[in-house]
This record gives sequence, C-alpha cells and structure tokens, in this order.
Amino acid sequence: QVQLAESGGGSVETGGSLRLSCVASGPLISDHALGWFRQAPGKEREFVAAFSNEGRAYYSDSAKGRFTISRDNAKNMVYLQKSSLRPEDKAVYYCAADSPQSLVTIIRLARYPHWGKGTQVTVSS
Repeated sequence: QVQLAESGGGSVETGGSLRLSCVASGPLISDHALGWFRQAPGKEREFVAAFSNEGRAYYSDSAKGRFTISRDNAKNMVYLQKSSLRPEDKAVYYCAADSPQSLVTIIRLARYPHWGKGTQVTVSS
C-alpha cells in the first residue's frame, strides 16, 4: 500500500514562492508516477504537475513557467517549487501516486488511486 504525506504549505503574498514536498512510502515507489493536484474551495480537484516513472515532467497550462516538479527516487520524494504565486493558486494541494498499469493519461485524476491528506496554500493579494 502506497502512503503519501505532503508538507510545505503556508501563506505567501502574491508574487512569492513556496516549495511543497511529498514523501511516499510503500513498495516500488520508483515504478509510480507522482503527481500534484489542487482543490480550491467550491471547485473540483485539478491537475497541476506530474513526474512519470520514466523521468518526464508534465504541467497544467496554469503551472507552466511558474511551477517546477522534481523527484528524488533515492528518498522517495517529489517536490513542487512554485513561484510567481497568484491569489488563484490558493488551494489545498495534494500529492498522488498512480497505478502504474493504468491506461489513463497521466494528467487525469482517475489514474491516481493513492492520495495524501493535502497541504493548504494561501496567497494573499
């Protein structure tokens, strides 16, 4: 069973930066894609970024150019470095691990059966 725990959330001003971390535990973590999703109040959970088990990064349009996802397989960690933060980035951010055999595309929630509890990010204007 894969377990995930996020950290690094907090409150920042518009234009600021924040780094989220997620530690994964369980068997063969390196076989999983690890992703970040977010959910703002009253909205559906949405894809932010993912790092495949083959070393490729994927980003949502809103994350491109502002967020960077990275992964350390030796530590079973995935990170999300966020810069140029905007008020609309305020959300609970979740780390997720995929089902490696899934045929669902890496940016879709349905690919990810394993989730952390989330970490709150607030951006003040």
